[in-house]
Order: sequence, then C-alpha cells, then structure tokens
Amino acid sequence: PISQFRYLTEDERTFRKKTISFLRFLKSKGATVVFTSETKSGATDEDLRYISDGIISLRYREKRTLTITKLRGSGFQSGDHAVKIVGDGMHVYPEMLPKEHGIEFTEETVSSGIGELDSLIGGGIERGTTSIITGPSGAGKTTVGTQFMTEAARRDEKSVIYMFEEAKKTLTHRSREIGMPIDSMLEEGNLVIEEVEPLAVSAEEFAHNVLKEVEEGGAQVVMIDGIAGYRMSLLGNEGDELTRKLHALCRCLKNLGVTVVLISETTSIVGKFTATEDNLSYLADNIFFIRYMGETGEIRRSIGVLKKRASDFERTVREMKITSEGVEVGKPLTNLKGALGSIPELEKE
Repeated sequence: PISQFRYLTEDERTFRKKTISFLRFLKSKGATVVFTSETKSGATDEDLRYISDGIISLRYREKRTLTITKLRGSGFQSGDHAVKIVGDGMHVYPEMLPKEHGIEFTEETVSSGIGELDSLIGGGIERGTTSIITGPSGAGKTTVGTQFMTEAARRDEKSVIYMFEEAKKTLTHRSREIGMPIDSMLEEGNLVIEEVEPLAVSAEEFAHNVLKEVEEGGAQVVMIDGIAGYRMSLLGNEGDELTRKLHALCRCLKNLGVTVVLISETTSIVGKFTATEDNLSYLADNIFFIRYMGETGEIRRSIGVLKKRASDFERTVREMKITSEGVEVGKPLTNLKGALGSIPELEKE
C-alpha cells in the first residue's frame, strides 16, 4: 500500500508533497495509476483520497462490501455492493436497480389448481405480482405456496423454490405424503428446488442468482421460503435493509413478468392478528393468511384473503385441510366468529 510510504518521510507534509510529485510523474508518462491504502485506528488516508481521481472503498464487517465514492469524469452506481472472493477470483454483486430489468408480458391469471381456493382469491393470482402467504408455524404456508408452484410447473411454466429454512429432502418427502406430484416435475425440470444457506450467501448474491435463473434459465414463478431465513442473509443489517433489499428484488422480478410468492411466518400461534412481522405488507399485491381455529380437542385451520390489488376477492374465510390427497379448501365459514381476532372460533349451527 502507498500508505506505507509514510514511514520513509519525516512528517505528513513531506509525505504528501513527495506522493503528489511521484503521482504527477507517473501520469506525465501516460501511466494509469492504481494504488491501495490501508486505514488504521488513529490514522486516516484523507490526504490520499483528495489527490485521487477515483476511490473504491472495501470493507469487511461480517461480509465484504465495495463502495465507489469518487470517479472523476464518469458516472457510477452508489451504494454498498456485495463482494465475494473465492477460488476463481473476485465476484461483485451490485445492488439491484429495478429500472434496468423489464420486458413486455401478457397479463393473465395464474390458477392454484384448487377450485375452492381460486374462488376465494378471485380466480387466482395475476402474473407479474407478488403474493405473501402469512401465518404461524406449522399452519401450511409452504404447502399452499408449493401448490401454486406445482400447478405452474404442470402448465410447463418453470418454477423455482428457494428454501432458506428447510431442506429439499424434507419438502419433497412432505409433498409426496400429501399427493403432490413433485418428484415427476423435478425430473422433468419444470420445477427446481434450491437450498440456500443464508450465512454463506449475501442478499445481493442471492438476488443476482435469482435474476440469472429468470433471465437465463427461463423461470416464470419464484417462491422464497421464507422471509425470516432471508433476513439472515443480511448479516446483521436488518430493519430498513430487509425492506429495501426485498423491494428491489421483487420489483425486478415483477418487471420481468415473474409471479412471486413470499412465505412469512408470524410468531404468535394465537393472539393479536398481524399481516406480517416485518411490515412488508406494502410489497405485496396479494396477502393470504392462514390461521388456527379454536375448537375443543381438534386443531383446525382457516384461510382467507386480506389484500388483492388486481381484482376483487371473497371476503369470507374458508376452512383448509392438508390431507393425504393434498390441500383441501372448504366452503365459506359463515359461522366463524372473530376471524381476525385473538382466537377465531366456530359457532354451533
């Protein structure tokens, strides 16, 4: 690093004078100069930054990031961009810019393959929209999301499930047990399941991998399971970062006509109703909620729609079951008391 030259001079003034002279000499010979500088506690390199035409800053706090803060005579993309150094070199993953991604696509409704569920959600979900399926642990969020994915794959639309919180083996076993034809679709290639280790992949790298699967692999439907696991890829930079990163990724996918399904877990099994734990409701064009119903001696589930931007939807709540035959959605529960209360309860008819 050029900062080591400080030890060859008697004071800071002499260091700056000789460094400027040295750099001017190199530039006068037509050389393009690249130098590195180390910043240490109690010592800055502001003087070197001042005499530079361009500045690329690298940081390493739990993950590597790269930021361009100066580049005379040229534009550049601001922000902190993820960097990964591996066996084949350095990889840089710039922050997503939704306006750089977009195609013309046909607006149409995507069916779940279950007539009663489609009736509940107004015929299906629209292509190029983002849907959030929310509910407590074990309620069946992933299973309902997988239902949309397998139905799309059945229509020969490439569907990709990104699993942050569960193993591929577990999902395939569970789907097999409830009669979802997931094995044949995996073999045909219409359905792809990717396990993601959030502690090894940054949010930026993940986003670039998803975009590559869409733009080069032809994926048309994408499911992220789930938001809690995705949050770990931010490596401590939560809060607004979660909203910003997911917003950019979902916007890019929507601009490309991709149908997005996000799985969001609420922490309370029963109690105060919340749409999402992370205030991500604004990201969603559609929000479906799954809740447990209170009835003595039996755990039962209900499913409903909280939000749908593109069309009307059924305002009632229906009972949902997961059986050996798959997901079953019943008739509207006209006798359900407190659908959005602490504990929804069925009244005796």
